[in-house]
Amino acid sequence: MSRPKGPILFDLDEDTPRAAPSEAPPVPDPDLPPPPEGRAMQTVAALAARRPSRLARLFWGLLGTLLTLAISLAAWNFAAGLVASVPLLGYVVSGLLIALVLVLLAIALRELAAFARLGRIDALHRAADAALADDDLPAARRLTDDLVKLYAGREDTRWGRERLAEQRGDQFDARTLLALTEAELLTPLDAAALRQVEGAARQVAAVTALVPLALADVVVALSANLRMIRRIAEIYGGRSGTLGSLRLTRAVLTHLVATGAVAVGDDVISSVAGGSLLSKISRRFGEGVVNGALTARVGVAAMEVCRPLPFSPGKRPKVRRLLTTALSGLFPS
Repeated sequence: MSRPKGPILFDLDEDTPRAAPSEAPPVPDPDLPPPPEGRAMQTVAALAARRPSRLARLFWGLLGTLLTLAISLAAWNFAAGLVASVPLLGYVVSGLLIALVLVLLAIALRELAAFARLGRIDALHRAADAALADDDLPAARRLTDDLVKLYAGREDTRWGRERLAEQRGDQFDARTLLALTEAELLTPLDAAALRQVEGAARQVAAVTALVPLALADVVVALSANLRMIRRIAEIYGGRSGTLGSLRLTRAVLTHLVATGAVAVGDDVISSVAGGSLLSKISRRFGEGVVNGALTARVGVAAMEVCRPLPFSPGKRPKVRRLLTTALSGLFPS
C-alpha cells in the first residue's frame, strides 16, 4: 500500500464538548481484583429468604414426627427394662426422663409466649397504620394506652411516660398524638436499637476486611445479624425465643430481598470510606464496607418490623449516616 503524499487534513469538531483529564474513567488494572459485591450478606439474605417447598416441609415434618416417636419409644423401653432388671436405677432414669419432658414443655411454653409477644407488637403496628390512615383519634388514644401498658415496667421509658401523660390531653388528631407518643416513648429505644445496628455493622465489616478465611465473612454475617435482630426485638418489647428469632430474621431478610435492598452501589463505598486508598486497592476492605452497609440495612428493616409504631416522616434512620458512624476510624482515609 503506497503512503499518501502531501499534507493530511484532520477535521476536528470544536463544538463537541470534551471530557477533562480529571473526568476520564480510570484505566482498568488487570492486577487488581474486581469490585466487591457484598457476596457474604447477599448469600445470607438469599439463604434466609428462601422458602422451602410444600413437599420439603411435609418431608421434614414427617421425619421429625417419626424421630420423636422412635426416641420416645426407645427411652420408654430403656426405662422399663431398667425398672424390671435394676429397680432403683430404673426409677432414677424414669425421674430424669420426666424432668426432661418438663423442661421441654417449659421451652415450648416460652416459645409460645415469644410468638405471642411478637404478635402483640405486630398488632400494635397494624393498629397504628389504621389509625393514621383513617385519622382516628379514639383509636390512637387506645393505642397510646396500650403502648404505655407495654412499657409500664421499664425504667428507660419512665420519664417519657410522665411527659406523655402531661401532654397527651392537648393533642386533637391521631397523627400528632402518635407523633408525640413516638417522640416520648420510643426515642430512647430507637437510640438503643441504633447502637446494636452500628455494633453489628462494625463487626461484620471488620471481620470481612481482616479475616482472610473462606466463608468466615458469611458465618460472621449470619451470626451477627441473628444476634442483632434478636436484641432489637428485645429492646422494643418483643422478646423472642429461638424459633421466634429465626422467624423474625426470615421475615426481615425476605422483605429486603423482595425490595431489592440487598444491592449496594459503589457510591456507598466512596461515601463511607471517604475515598480511602485501602478501599480502592484492597478487595477485602471494599467487601467489608459493602457487607457492613447491608448489615445496617438489615438492622433498619428489623427496627421497622419490631417497632410498635411506624417511623414518622423524616424519622427513619439513614443507612449511609448509620454506616458512617459505625465505621468511623475503621477504614482510614
